[in-house]
Amino acid sequence: MLNLYYLWCFILLMFSMKFLLISISFSLFDLSIMFEWVMMDLNSVSFTYIIFLDWISSGFCFVVLFISSMVILYSSSYMGDYNYSSIRFLFLVLMFVLSMFLMILSPNMVSILLGWDGLGLISYCLVIYYMSLKSYLAGMITCLVNRLGDIGLLISISWMFSYGSWNFMFYLMHFQSYLFYLLMICSFTKSAQIPFSMWLPAAMAAPTPVSALVHSSTLVTAGVYLLMRFFNSNYFINDFLIYVSIVTLVMSSLCANYEFDLKKIIALSTLSQLGLMMSSLFMGMVDMTFFHLLSHAMFKSLLFLCSGIIIHLMGGCQDIRFMGSICYSMPLTSCCLNISNLSLCGFPFLSGFYSKDLIIDSTSFLGSNLFTMILFYLSLGLTSIYSIRLFYYSLMTNFKFFPYLNLSEDIYMMKYSVVILSIFSLKFGCIYMWILNLDMKFLLLPFYLKILTLTMVMLGIFMGYEFSYFYKNLINANNSFYLLNGSMWFMYSFSSLMFKSNFKFGNQMIWCSYWGEFYGGMGISYYLQKFSNLIQIYSMNSFKIFFISMLIWILLLI
Repeated sequence: MLNLYYLWCFILLMFSMKFLLISISFSLFDLSIMFEWVMMDLNSVSFTYIIFLDWISSGFCFVVLFISSMVILYSSSYMGDYNYSSIRFLFLVLMFVLSMFLMILSPNMVSILLGWDGLGLISYCLVIYYMSLKSYLAGMITCLVNRLGDIGLLISISWMFSYGSWNFMFYLMHFQSYLFYLLMICSFTKSAQIPFSMWLPAAMAAPTPVSALVHSSTLVTAGVYLLMRFFNSNYFINDFLIYVSIVTLVMSSLCANYEFDLKKIIALSTLSQLGLMMSSLFMGMVDMTFFHLLSHAMFKSLLFLCSGIIIHLMGGCQDIRFMGSICYSMPLTSCCLNISNLSLCGFPFLSGFYSKDLIIDSTSFLGSNLFTMILFYLSLGLTSIYSIRLFYYSLMTNFKFFPYLNLSEDIYMMKYSVVILSIFSLKFGCIYMWILNLDMKFLLLPFYLKILTLTMVMLGIFMGYEFSYFYKNLINANNSFYLLNGSMWFMYSFSSLMFKSNFKFGNQMIWCSYWGEFYGGMGISYYLQKFSNLIQIYSMNSFKIFFISMLIWILLLI
C-alpha cells in the first residue's frame, strides 16, 4: 500500500525546490508576477482571485514547504503506525500548509483573512489533538487570542473598502495611520508579543511535529510576514513599538532560564526571536528581518524535532532535570540538538550568526539609544545562557531517569529529516546571504562595538555553565524573583483580571443587554418563528379557507 506520508513529503519537497529556483531568479532579475483568476462575472462586478509572486513570497514558500516536507517525513514514525488517526493528522498538517499559502501568496485582504482564519482554526485542532484536559485548555487560549487578531483584520478589511479595492499593495502610501495600528495589533496577537504572549508556551500541548511546523515557519511568523508586506516607514519606525518588542525579547529569554519543560524552553526561545524580528522591523530593516525569519525557521524546526526524539525515547518525559548524559544513547540527536542550539545563540559561522549579527550591527550603526543597545546585548547573553543550560542538562549531568530504561536511537525515518535540517542550520545563512548580496551593506563600527556581540555570546555561554552548578540556590519556592519569571511575569493572571473586569462591567450594563436582546436579534427571530408557524398552519388547512381569504382580498381591493 502506498504510504501517504512519503508521497506528500516527496510532493512538498519538489514544490519547495521549485519555489527556491523561482525566488533566486526573481531576486536576480528583480521580477514580480501577478496572476489574476476571474472566478465569476456578474454584470459590472468581477470576483477575482490574485496570486502575487515575488522573491519574498516565493522564498518564504520554499521554507514553509521544505520544513513541512521534513516534518511529514518525521511524523511517519512519530505519530505511530499507519492508522486512521495518523491520516487525520497528516491532512490537518496539509490544510495548515494550504492556509499558510493563502496568506503568503495573495495581495488581497479577503483571501489573507481566509488563510489567517484557517491558521487559527486548524492550529486549535492540532493543539487539542491528544484530547486531554490540558490540551483543551491550551487550545482554547490559543484560539481565543488568535481570534482577537482576526477582529482587527476584519475591521481593517471593512475600512479598506472605502479605498476601492482590497488589493492593499496599491494603497500603501495612502492608508491612514489607524489602519496600520490595527494591523500591528492584529500581528502582535499572532506573533505573541506582549501582552498576548501567554498562548505560545501553552500551545506546546500539541504533538512535537506540529510544534516544529507551527512555531518555526508558519503560525507565529504570519504576523511578521504581514507587517513586512504592509511596511510603511512613516508609521512603522516607532519608538514605542520597538520597546514593546524588545521587552518581549528580554522577558522570554529571562523566563526560559527558569523553565524546566523542554518544549516550553524552546517555545520561549521562539518568542525571543520573534521579539528580535519585530524590533528590527520597527527599526526599518525589512530585508534583514526576512533573512532572520528564514534562518530562524531552519534551526528552530530542527531544535523541536530533536526535542521530539528525546521525549519520544524517554517515554513522554519533558523535564530536562531527568535528561542526563543522553549523548551516550542518542549521539546523532544530541549532535543535531547542539548544532541548532549554537545556531540559536549566534555562534560564529552557523546559520543564525549571519542574520543575528547583521541585525545587531545595523542597530548599532543606525544610532539607537543606549537603553535599546543595553537590552539588545543583554538578550544576546540571556539566549546563550538558556541554550547552554539545555546543553548542560542533556549532555553533562549524570543520567537521572529510570535506571532500567534502555535507550536506543532506533528512530527510522526521523533521523533523515533531522540530518537534512542540521545541514541547512549549518549552511543556509551563509548561502542565502551570498545569493541576496545582503553583505554588500557598508557598516563602519569601532572594534570594541563589533566584537561586543561575540563577547556577549561567549559570556552568556560561560555564565550559563556556571549558573548550572548553583541553580538550586537560585530556584526555591520562596524566591519571588523565581515566581515572577517562572510564570511569564504573571501574564495569565493579567488576562483573567481583564476577563473579570469585563464581566463586572457586563453585570452593570445587564439592563442594556436585556433590552438589546428583546428588540434585537432574539426578539426578531421569535416573531419570525411565530409568523412562519401561522403561515404553516394556514397552508395545511382545507380549500375553503383559501377561497374565503381570496374573497376577502377581492372585497378589500374593490
